[in-house]
Amino acid sequence: MEEKMKKIGLEMAVRMGIVMSFFLSLTGSLLSGHFTIVRFLLSFLVSTVISLIIGIVIPMGRITMAIASSLHLVRGSLPEKIISSLVSDIIYTPIMTFIMVFLAYKITMIQSGGMAQLNFLAMFLPSFAICMILGFILCYILLPRFMKNLMKKYNVPEKF
Repeated sequence: MEEKMKKIGLEMAVRMGIVMSFFLSLTGSLLSGHFTIVRFLLSFLVSTVISLIIGIVIPMGRITMAIASSLHLVRGSLPEKIISSLVSDIIYTPIMTFIMVFLAYKITMIQSGGMAQLNFLAMFLPSFAICMILGFILCYILLPRFMKNLMKKYNVPEKF
């Protein structure tokens, strides 16, 4: 059972990493006002690598289950889904958003020879707020669906 749960955790990290990276990269690229396919693909690639590292290094399932059980939440209940989504969002989104906005800031400053009139915080905060909301919605919608599919794939009862 422990081996199956490790496989499920790894597959969840990959699935959520790719989906979160896609939507957050698309959002960031569109918010920048300078959307190009190349920028989006580069952003998506970097973001995917970052999110996969986060997903592999941080045991998201254990963390969310520990928090939910410490709050005495029933697995699969609405409050548990909200807390799990919020925890995942709080772990993934700030790191990904910070790195992606920082890269965009640095690239713009390099391309302008340091002459661009940019403020990193002014770039980061609106993007962070929007990405936190989007990240929560994505986690809330996708985490239970991915988990259900993976539990079925690995023949693990949903109420293990």
